Formats: sequence, C-alpha cells, structure tokens
Amino acid sequence: MMLASEHFFHLVPLIHRTMADPELDFTTGESGASATIPMQCSALRKNGYVVLKGRPCKIVEMSTSKTGKHGHAKVNMVGIDIFTNKKYEDMCPSTHNMDVPHIKRNEFQLLNINDGFMSLMADNGDVREDLRVPDSELGKEIEQRFAAQEDILVSVLSAMGEECAVAIKQMTGK
Repeated sequence: MMLASEHFFHLVPLIHRTMADPELDFTTGESGASATIPMQCSALRKNGYVVLKGRPCKIVEMSTSKTGKHGHAKVNMVGIDIFTNKKYEDMCPSTHNMDVPHIKRNEFQLLNINDGFMSLMADNGDVREDLRVPDSELGKEIEQRFAAQEDILVSVLSAMGEECAVAIKQMTGK
C-alpha cells in the first residue's frame, strides 16, 4: 500500500529542463545584463542618473528632509529625462533603493541622411541606419551641417533600450 505522499509524487511527472529543450532560446546573443542597477537613495548625487517614473533621468535637484518621529529621512529628487528633456519628481526614503540606468555614449561619423534617418559609421567601420534625425534644434543643425558637406561626429546616448543623438562636433585629424 502506498502512502498519500508517495501516491502524489507518483502522479506528478518530474520536470527537468536541459539546454536542448526547444522552449529555451539561446539565439538572442544578449548578455543578460540588466538595463539598471539598484542604488541606495542616500548614495545618489546631483548630476548623476536615476530612473524616475520609469524614465532614465539626470538628477538636477536633490534635497533630504529630516527624519520624523517614527520614520526615515526622505530624499526629494528632480530629474530631467535624458531623451525627452521632460521633468520628473520623486521622493523616497533614504534607506530604500532606486534604479540607476546603465548609460552608454558612442560617437559615430555621419555618412548620409535618407528619409529622416542617419547613416552612421562606428570606429570599427560598422554602419547603422536605424537612428532618426532628432526632431529638435540639434536635428536642424545636423541637417544644415550635412547639407554644407561638413564632416561631423554624432554622439549617441543609449539607456534602457532607447537611443538618441544628443550632440555633434566637427571631425578632426583628416
């Protein structure tokens, strides 16, 4: 006679996953690294970066309020979205963690502009054509300097799966 626990395990199939399982996809080539890292609020600084309301922001104002009778010190932060320049505010206890975005800045040589998209060449010679000319003063300057046949470098900021041209400068050393 089987015990109740033995009967249960007899009915439930064992699930053992291997790398050969078709449901697991290893073809993406992503490192698996997170787009953000946690950091304690009290360790954040002005001009640093933080995720506010789900958006990567540069901290422009920061203040700490005193602890209350029963609570923690609170940190008030104002940040500007690094892609849209929209202002966000948030408040959190100084001992809590907030996400800090991984921000990468790359420079590309502008090769061409076609249908609002830039053809950009990296240092290693790779060409990408998936980045739109920004809809801003910077975008107008990029188009004007390209039309004047200037050789320019475009600085591209990337964070949390988004990318945007943020600055340009004259190429040197021809």
